[in-house]
Amino acid sequence: MSSDARIPTVGVEEEYFLVDPETREVVPAGSRVLRRAATALADRVSGELTEYQIEAKTPPCAGLDELHGHLARMRTSVAAAAAAEGLRIAATGTPVLGAADPTPLRDDPAYGPGFAAYRALNETHTHCGLHAHVEVPDLDHAVLVCNHLRPWLPSLVALSANSPFRDGRDTGYASWRTAAGDRWPVAGPPPYFRSAHHYAQLCAALEDAGAVVGDHTLLWDVRPSSHLPTVEVRAMDVPVGVEQAAMLGVLVRALVVQALEQVRRGDPGPDVCPSLLRAAYWRAARDGCAEHALDVRTGRAVPAGRLLRELVAYTRPALEESGELAAVTAAVRRLAGAQDGVDDGARGPGGCGARRQRAAFARRGDARDVVDELIRHTAPAHAAHAAH
Repeated sequence: MSSDARIPTVGVEEEYFLVDPETREVVPAGSRVLRRAATALADRVSGELTEYQIEAKTPPCAGLDELHGHLARMRTSVAAAAAAEGLRIAATGTPVLGAADPTPLRDDPAYGPGFAAYRALNETHTHCGLHAHVEVPDLDHAVLVCNHLRPWLPSLVALSANSPFRDGRDTGYASWRTAAGDRWPVAGPPPYFRSAHHYAQLCAALEDAGAVVGDHTLLWDVRPSSHLPTVEVRAMDVPVGVEQAAMLGVLVRALVVQALEQVRRGDPGPDVCPSLLRAAYWRAARDGCAEHALDVRTGRAVPAGRLLRELVAYTRPALEESGELAAVTAAVRRLAGAQDGVDDGARGPGGCGARRQRAAFARRGDARDVVDELIRHTAPAHAAHAAH
């Protein structure tokens, strides 16, 4: 790393579903829970597009331990607010039970232009993700960092895959949130950006076409933030556990740090084929960390474990600099399902959170067991307190 480069901060936003502990179905109570949660979290909690959801965010954090602490406290506060309304929170990319179409949308004037532009699309957008913000110097750096991150986005999809169920049915995908989320006009992996000027031109053209109605509707999975000096990575399902969420946050930071180093050397990033990138997304969404993945740099299918090993190797200098290499390596191994290393033989029914959800379902063939598993592990400190 450059001797003059400091380690940037990272912040994480998470979305959760509100569920009835008796029926295990999602409940449209976002506005009620938000009012309660705001007493503890102030502006670090907000509503989402649908009333089934609530979002919370950490402050910018210096490292893994600080990020983990904020995430744990944040989840506990949101869980307590939900419990005061007789509800629970569940960290999963899609609702396991009870989501009805059309989805109850939040009554917020800020969403009005999007309601008018996207119409019935809004009613099907019932997904929860994790978004990581990493500090960057300016827009010129940010757009080129996006180029460097594009090839790694499918690996982040695979690592975070935590949405195999929808309406009580196994979709056959590890991340149904990813598979179903490409209906929007500007979503998924972004195009290659030649410069900040090119990025601005493209955004203006999309706005002229009515495809975006404000910066918040640029739903690319990596993008310069519209309101912060950061790059925002949005490719991940919200993980069930705090440990996974914190690990993904610092892993994304390491990716951005490595990309910044390459940008400073004059490397604008690889212009990978958009069709291969979309195919890699689909494969990662379907299989998670299991089976094979598509390496967009070569256009060849390779064992998924190999790409995860290469991801850790690519980010190694940044992770060593921050002192997080051992923790991230161990977490990636666990998420990939390998007990003694990220190896080419890692197998499983999907990846990480998807595997846990399917294991819970397999015990009795009851989707309610999946929701119970999610509730227990989303905010374990609150769950343990409530049990007593």
